[in-house]
Amino acid sequence: MKTVDRSRVAELAERERATFRERHARSGQLAEEAKRSLLFGVPMNWMTRWPGDHAVYVDRAEGARFWDVDGNEFVDFCLGDTGGMAGHAPKVAVDAIADQAANGITLMLPTEDATWVGSEMARRFGVPYWQFTLTATDANRFVIRWAREITQRSKIVVHNWCYHGSVDETFATIGDDGATIAREGNIGKPVPLDETTRVVEINDLEALEAALANGDVAACLFEPALTNIGIVLPDPGYHEAVRELCTRYGALLIIDETHTISAGPGGCTKAWGLEPDFVTIGKTLGAGIASGAYGMSERVSQMVYEHTDWKNADVGGVGGTLAGNALSLAAMRATLGQVMTDEAFERMIALGERFEQGVRDVIESRELPWHVVRLGCRVEYLFRSDVARNGAEAAAGQDDDIDPYIHLYLLNRGVLMTPFHNMALMSPATTVDDVDRHTQVYAEMADELVRA
Repeated sequence: MKTVDRSRVAELAERERATFRERHARSGQLAEEAKRSLLFGVPMNWMTRWPGDHAVYVDRAEGARFWDVDGNEFVDFCLGDTGGMAGHAPKVAVDAIADQAANGITLMLPTEDATWVGSEMARRFGVPYWQFTLTATDANRFVIRWAREITQRSKIVVHNWCYHGSVDETFATIGDDGATIAREGNIGKPVPLDETTRVVEINDLEALEAALANGDVAACLFEPALTNIGIVLPDPGYHEAVRELCTRYGALLIIDETHTISAGPGGCTKAWGLEPDFVTIGKTLGAGIASGAYGMSERVSQMVYEHTDWKNADVGGVGGTLAGNALSLAAMRATLGQVMTDEAFERMIALGERFEQGVRDVIESRELPWHVVRLGCRVEYLFRSDVARNGAEAAAGQDDDIDPYIHLYLLNRGVLMTPFHNMALMSPATTVDDVDRHTQVYAEMADELVRA
């Protein structure tokens, strides 16, 4: 393996930042104007983390492409970090959204679409009963409440370096002494994290059993594979053992498919034959319209009914006036029924395999100390030679110099990756040419980096 010259990374990164400024003058002007009225100068604070002097301002998007206000065209592998996984503005979804908007957006009453979507979610994930939210964060919050109510226990177990939206209990990590501590950047935590949460590494069954053994855990909230710190896949047999441990110690198992829906139309739950008590998901269901959902097994549904205070069903911390609104359900029906179909996933996963192989060929032929990992139609590269087995190893494989350099290099040549961890996602509109374009630019980047 070759050693990457850090001084060369810095030199090339500065060149790419200068190119970025030249190509995005209008975005720069808009960013300056935004500082007068927007906190941090952006609609949401994490947008400050895009590499470059500022975020790129979008003019329009369609399919797997978008155009910025400076007229630059991009192949979009970010796709709203899964929120745009259906592709931008798929016509069938746009038409359904427009039709429903003209006939009522939110009513606090059900529509026929809700029944169709519930049945389709049950078919895809094999979990029979569903409720709708606006985000995966809300879906996770609600099932945590149900789990605590059903079990009369308080603790939640999560994986180290997990991703579950902005759920308070999940911004935890493992301290040097093995104790649960707050993740860096956890703003205004309501209580110390060790009061609500225990943290274990994915693939560490011994630690999981120890976390469950006290008998005070309501639920394990797990992604089937880690995704936001780089993809970390489970060991063979890991999820079967997790299911057995949860059953043995009376904890409910929540599987969050928000990112891992990339594994197939029913996520890892269907692709890997998982047996969760709850499934949560958000982001991609409505082709960009805010939508989320949570499902539960037959057994858990009966316990939910038994613990429901019917007189106060509108109180309990589970719900939301706009949840399950007519517009989001219309968007979900069109997206699930005609865009994110089983056949579309077959094509998307094949493109993911092509993307992965292209990156692997570049890494191996240039003898770079990196690796690439894929989960269905989701692909990421990490800056360590061996595959990470847990969150700590994946976190150690992050590189605050190389990651933004690669991101900017690709961006300046018309290829957008997800910021912070260079993830690529395939949509139904992504093409072989799009994938090969990334491989070509990635190879050019590697050649420049290793050039003596």
